[in-house]
Amino acid sequence: MKKAIGLIVAAVVIFVGTFFAFLTVESRPVDAADDSKVFINIEEGSGASQIAAQLAESGLIRNELAFKLKSKFSGAGTKFQAGAYAVSKSMSTESIIDMIADGRTAAKSFRIIEGLSLDKIASQLASQDICTEEEFFKEVESGEFDHPFMKYLQKGPTRLEGFLFPDTYNIPLDGGAHEAIEAMLTGFDSKVTDEYYDKAKKRGMTIDEVITAASIIEREASFKEDKAKVASVIYNRIDKDMYLQMDSIIAYIHKEDKVIATYGDIAVESAYNPYKNKGLPPGPICSPGIDAIDAALEPEDTDYLFFVNSDKMDGSLTFCENEAQFSKAKAAFEKAYADYLKEHPEESDD
Repeated sequence: MKKAIGLIVAAVVIFVGTFFAFLTVESRPVDAADDSKVFINIEEGSGASQIAAQLAESGLIRNELAFKLKSKFSGAGTKFQAGAYAVSKSMSTESIIDMIADGRTAAKSFRIIEGLSLDKIASQLASQDICTEEEFFKEVESGEFDHPFMKYLQKGPTRLEGFLFPDTYNIPLDGGAHEAIEAMLTGFDSKVTDEYYDKAKKRGMTIDEVITAASIIEREASFKEDKAKVASVIYNRIDKDMYLQMDSIIAYIHKEDKVIATYGDIAVESAYNPYKNKGLPPGPICSPGIDAIDAALEPEDTDYLFFVNSDKMDGSLTFCENEAQFSKAKAAFEKAYADYLKEHPEESDD
């Protein structure tokens, strides 16, 4: 009897050892040196058997049975998620199982920086092969999106100006204009929380008015420490029934970036023209970052009515309380700018 039991135990040990040796060998990477990506699309509801067959057909795993057994023993087989995955022959069966169970789908990424208008965002997405400019503007104007701020927005081709939050985003490999815009709008929602709406209400502003002010702040101030001061100038001028007269808005109208606007520029007929219309423009002029939005809601308490680029030529601003101070600071900047262009003629607008 003891001999029989010993033989059974030995057989079990041999079987278990052989079984785990099989799993170890057959779960190795197909080719550890080949890390080129193969994209596999896992359909909704696919189980271990279907996924194993797909991977085997693409030469990405050594053995379908090893894949199915490892999926079952690890519990991952009940967690597999649909989507597109980037798999390589250098990955082990276990790492592939973990990736699909965790839902680490393949994606394409894009980055939008602060201060870009819709036109520039469209151009950037096109250059990154996310979508065409035509597809982008079609979604901007008529795409269906469900976000709290949508009720405040104007209809038309600039509907989403200011609300495409600047950040780095990932969208599915087959994603396009709608998915990219949805990602940016969701990014806005994640940053501009209920607290921001409450602060806007306390200031007697709607969220689109806050973003409009923030967009001007973003375009006018390069440094965080200047943003709340710019906000104070905007609100002080509005309170005193003065024209904003800010060249960032003129640049938006003309779809240009100019340091000093000309008389011809400011003569343009537009509801946005801050030399002919008082108060904030009808809508944002770019997508502001969170620092500019914070500044729009919490401006510095100042008596400033003017600002101009400083003669340091470092992007900082000089703030002034009256026209005499402003004229002096403006003359200092214009001299410094003229000297700069002499040294850097390639940057002249001429």
